[in-house]
This record gives sequence, C-alpha cells and structure tokens, in this order.
Amino acid sequence: MPWMKWLPWRFFVRRFATAHGFLDPLTLMAHLQRFAEPSEVSEPIELLRAGAVFHARALINSKVIQHNLDWVWPYWIQRQFDPHDKSFIPRAFSISHCNLSHRNWTAVGIPDCEELPIVDPRGLLTPHYDGWSIDAWVISDSGEELMPSTIGFCTQHQELGNDIAIVTESHRRGLKLRNRASASLLQGHPRCVLELNAHCTGGGWLMVVLRPCNPEGVSFVHKVRLSDSGRSWLIEDRAAVEFSQPVDKHLASNYKRGDIYLHRWDKESSREGLCEIGMASAAAMFRIEDRKPRKVEVAIPLVTEESRQRSPLCWEHVLEGHCALTVPDEKFQFLYDSAIRTLILHSPKDVYPGPYTYKRFWFRDAAFMIQSLLFAGLINRAERALEQFPHRQKRDGFFHSQDGEWDSNGEALWIFNLYCELTGRPLKQSWCEPIVKGAKWIIGKRLPKDGSPCGGLLPAGFSAEHLGPNDCYYWDDFWGVAGLQCAASICTREGMDDNAHRFNTAASDFQRTIDQSLLGAQERLGRPAMPASPNRRLDAGAIGSIAAGYPLQLYSPEDPRLVDLAEYLMEKCFVSGGFFQDMIHSGINAYLTLHIAQVLLRAGDPRCIDLMRSVAELASPTGQWPEAIHPHSLGGCMGDGQHAWAAAEWVAMQRNCFLREEQDALVLISGLPPEWLKSTDSKQLIRFGPAPTRFGLVTLEIQPGPTPKISWAADWHGKPPPIAIQAIGFRSVLVTDDAQSVELSPQ
Repeated sequence: MPWMKWLPWRFFVRRFATAHGFLDPLTLMAHLQRFAEPSEVSEPIELLRAGAVFHARALINSKVIQHNLDWVWPYWIQRQFDPHDKSFIPRAFSISHCNLSHRNWTAVGIPDCEELPIVDPRGLLTPHYDGWSIDAWVISDSGEELMPSTIGFCTQHQELGNDIAIVTESHRRGLKLRNRASASLLQGHPRCVLELNAHCTGGGWLMVVLRPCNPEGVSFVHKVRLSDSGRSWLIEDRAAVEFSQPVDKHLASNYKRGDIYLHRWDKESSREGLCEIGMASAAAMFRIEDRKPRKVEVAIPLVTEESRQRSPLCWEHVLEGHCALTVPDEKFQFLYDSAIRTLILHSPKDVYPGPYTYKRFWFRDAAFMIQSLLFAGLINRAERALEQFPHRQKRDGFFHSQDGEWDSNGEALWIFNLYCELTGRPLKQSWCEPIVKGAKWIIGKRLPKDGSPCGGLLPAGFSAEHLGPNDCYYWDDFWGVAGLQCAASICTREGMDDNAHRFNTAASDFQRTIDQSLLGAQERLGRPAMPASPNRRLDAGAIGSIAAGYPLQLYSPEDPRLVDLAEYLMEKCFVSGGFFQDMIHSGINAYLTLHIAQVLLRAGDPRCIDLMRSVAELASPTGQWPEAIHPHSLGGCMGDGQHAWAAAEWVAMQRNCFLREEQDALVLISGLPPEWLKSTDSKQLIRFGPAPTRFGLVTLEIQPGPTPKISWAADWHGKPPPIAIQAIGFRSVLVTDDAQSVELSPQ
C-alpha cells in the first residue's frame, strides 16, 4: 500500500511495544534474521499462516486440557500429559500445548473423494477435516470401564480389500470392543462408517461418544441434539451422525458441567447439549446384555462439492493394471500395498502429502509422489496431477507453492520429463510454454558470479524447511541443474533446438559452478562430503545434498562426494537405525532414511537392505509413517500422522530394488534380500510389474533357489536396452541380446 511508504509505522510499532513493557519487535526480528543468510523472503507467508493456525489451536489446548485432566482425552493427551509415561512433555513456560509425541493417524477414504476421515491409534474417528470426533467406550454395571485412549495396550491393523478399514480391538477385565472404521459409497454418496462390536460380562453399556476434540486437540462443538427418532445426532443443527438402531439412553453435557464421562451414571437422560464455550459432549448409549455382543453401526455422510461434481471410484477400478508386488516378506508386501493406497487417497486431483496437517500442495512433495504414481503404473492419476502445475506458475515462470523455495521449478521440470520418459508419450502442448518459462526462470534466478562462495548459485531461501535457516542450499541448485537438463531433453524431443541448446549450456555452466563451490567446501571441511550449503559445516541439513545421487543421478554411484556424505550421515545422524533430523523435525525420518538407502542401492552397498528393514520396523501397525518419529515413544513428533511422501518413497524403494535405470542400462534385482532369492520354497514366486521404465513396460518373475532364475517380459519403447542383473550375493550378468531369462550363480 503506497501510504505505508511514508507513514512512520516502524516508529509507532516500536513506541507502542516498549511503552507497554514489551521487547522492541523490530530489533528482535533484525537479530533473528542475522542467524540466516540475507534473502528476499525471510519465511514463506504460507508457513507463517499454517503455523499461526496450528499454535492458535495449541494455545486453546493450554487453556483447556491441563485444567481438566479428569476428562477422557485422545490418546496423545493421555500419554503426553502423564508424568509416568516416556511420552511426557513438561509444559512449564510453553504457552501452547500441541501433539509432539503421538502424531499418528490413518486415513480411510474413497478414491477421488476429497474427504479423508482419520483414525487415531486407539480408534478415535475424526470424520471431517479438522472437526469433532467420535469415540466408543464400554462400561459395565459393576463399574468396570473400557476407554481405549486410556489403556496401555490395544491392537490395530489396516484392512485392504473392497475398502480401506482401520480395525481397533481393545479389552479390559471382561470388557471387549472392536471398532472398524471405513469409508464407502451408499447410492453413489460417500460416507464414513464406524462398526462397533461390544462385549460386557455381567451386562453394561456401549457408549458412542461425541468428542469436542481430535488428534490435534480441541475442536469446538456448541450444540448437539438427539433427533426425535432417536437414531441420529444433529450437530450445530445439521444432520451429522446416523445410528443403525434407536439409542437406549442419551446423555449430554457442556464445559461447565464437565465431560460426559463424569455423567456416565446419571439416571436422567438429556437429549440436547448446549455450550457457549464450544465444549459440548454427548453419549448415545446402547444396552449390552450379559455375554451377548451388541453391534451398532454409526454412519457419517461425507458430502463435498467435489463428490457432487464427480462420482468417486471403487478401489477395484482404480487398482486395475497397477504395478503389483509379490514377495515372501509379509511386512514388505503389506507396506507396499498400503503405500499404493495412500498415494491414491492423497491424489484426488492435486496431490497432498497428508490427510490433515499437510492437506495442501507443495511442488516438492508432489514431485516425489507423482514419481511413485508413475512407478506404480497409475499413469492417468499422475497426468491429472501434472495438469494442475501450469495453473500454479506465475507470469515470470516461477512454479509457486510457497515463497522463497527455489527448488520448485527444478522439481516441476524434472517430473514433467519423467512422465514423458516413463510413458513414452509426447509432451502435451499445454505444458510446453510453462516448461520453457520455468527453465528460463532458473537461469535468471541465479546469483551473479562474483567470486563469493554462493556466486552463481541460486539465492538464499527457505527451501526445504528441515535444512536450517535461510541459505544458499545445494538442494535447490541440484534441482535447478536437473530442471534445466530435463527442459533441454524435452525441447530436443519436441524439435525446439534453440531452447534445447540454451538450456543444455545453462545446465552445464550451473553444474560447473556447483562443482567449483563443492571443491571449496571440501578444502574447508577436509573431506569430500557435501554440506547443506557453502556456508555450513557438516550437519544433519546435509541430507539435502543427497539429492545429487537420488533421485537426480547427477553424480555417478561411486562419486566420493556422495559416498562420503552417506557415510557421514549414517555415522553421525542415525538413531534406532534411521536418519534423525535434528532441525525442525527433531525425529527419525523414514523418507530421508530411504533417500540414503537409494544412494547405497546405486553403489551396490548391501546396507541399503538394512535401512529398508529399519524403516519397515518404524511403520505404524496400520502401515504408515508420520513425517518424523519420536525416538522414545516411536510415535509421530512432526507433520502429518500419515505422510504420503514417506509412502511414496517406500514404493520408489521397492521399485528400484527390482529394476532401475542407470544411464542407458536397466539394472535388475540389485536390492532384493539374498534370502528371498535363495529360498528353497520353489512355489514362492517373486513378481513385480508391469512397471514403467524409461525403456518400456517391464514385468519381472523370479523363481528362487540355489541358482535362482529371473525372467522378464517387456514392451519396449524402442530398441531393448542393455540389462545388468546385479543381485546381492550372486555373480553379475550383463544381457545385451534378446534373452528374456537368466539363471544366476552364487558369487
């Protein structure tokens, strides 16, 4: 606004703050910015906005939870606020209380439906984004109680069939509860369904409970009423929850009267709960006779604008023809199948890295997720996601999801090119101009070559938030080079020779500049491992530089800079077998651990299998990984509880273990555990495919044994590539003819 330029607003802000005993905010901000390199964006407004919302909720939590610990709260609160629990976090001077120990939840949903209900580790169901929740309890006439969030142990698993379901089973002193949450279509309309099966020795009650909270904390409910039929709840005067049978007894409460749990033995029923504060709670109670199970179904309509505009799809239709995996390891098998479904749920049109905290768009996450959609053979879904990219490009060519993140253009150009290579399809004409503009933006964004450590690199920016304060990150630069190379490849295929030459020349110059900068870093650090930026020592932020090996393959597998970086990270930055990111995440990171495993895989280092197994062990019982994992509770401590980028990396890792491209060759089965191949169970065939590759569509089949036999069938885009079979524990084989099978011999 023009008037801001002449109004002495800085004086007024400083004067107002100091007059009321506050620190001078302008001086404070100036000091904070000195810890980062000067940049045009100190922190993306998108992250500031999201952080403000997150901590506003956490501030409300601090005003409600610790003063009402006699309520029945979600599982994370029960653990995190218990001084006897290893998940306990002291609150002291922390003005906001947020979930930092058990950020674990799993989405249930229907392909192409935007609504993604989530289920926490004890079965608490949050059907709508950032809304209230439904819980279930069992109480006996003798006073025994089963509230799943309060007990130390229960079992939970994910069912993968005609729908995705999360099943939670708990028991305590003669009380049993089975909770199955899923999403399904009823006459073409999506709904979330909670199937409850309760047992109670001696008789008692199944309580279906409305909770004004969710896995992040308080979520306001001002009004709840049982309908006249006794078979549904109206929440905020809207039909919201339906019961399969009439309620036998109904209770309601508000903040002043306390949690509905405190009124569980009230003799008088109440049909309506009103709360100006927004903490109304209610219980629909169903009688359980002695030793007779009580089954109740709870249904919540999931009506969105998207569901009105297009019909969601069934799982069988979406999965048809996808790249399937068959391996003897049940956990690896389940994690792959679950990860495929996670990718589908999180790509209704755009791709989102999570169902809740991260239900928004980043080019960074999108590039990795679309890569795995392509690897999984979900081509049309990947193409639909790519169609959204041009709409996010600014006039100057910047692919914008957040300000100050200079990696996005390289990621966009890279994934456009990968789509064309893996499918063999020509570039869509509507993508041509955005790609050319995006490449020109990278060229124009580089700093002048002034002889400084950052000269010729991309400017300081926020980049991936887990690398540290604003800096000139090699992560951004590597993506910039890859983006230019990919734009050049696209232009070459499309006959745009002038642009192809320009982008190739720019990519080569950019790569030389990076290599020169890395040479200076090597001299400064005394070893070849690549730091996060020219200004940094080696630390956990150096994980960003691993991108030069995976996924970009800018350097050969044996490049000492990559090899030494992987060694440094594994020696200094690993906890419980996984990469521990000290910065921001402060937890074990599954997808970054797999990035290191991919570099080891390319180098033929069998430790890649150890890292895969570690990541598999870190998965939740429902087959999910939060963005970062608490080293003691092993619950989520950062980001979304179901991180779709992590799921994408599991798919990519399995794919590359079976087949991967290395320059102009196709490398087969280089990451499979040797015991799979040596198995004496001749009936246990190992299969993978049909898998898109740069050379064509390939399907693998392996007959294990002392001399395992590998066969492949392919629909090549052109001439068959050289095929290198590099199974761990067996002699390498190079196939350059038209053979379609090879028998391996031990080393």
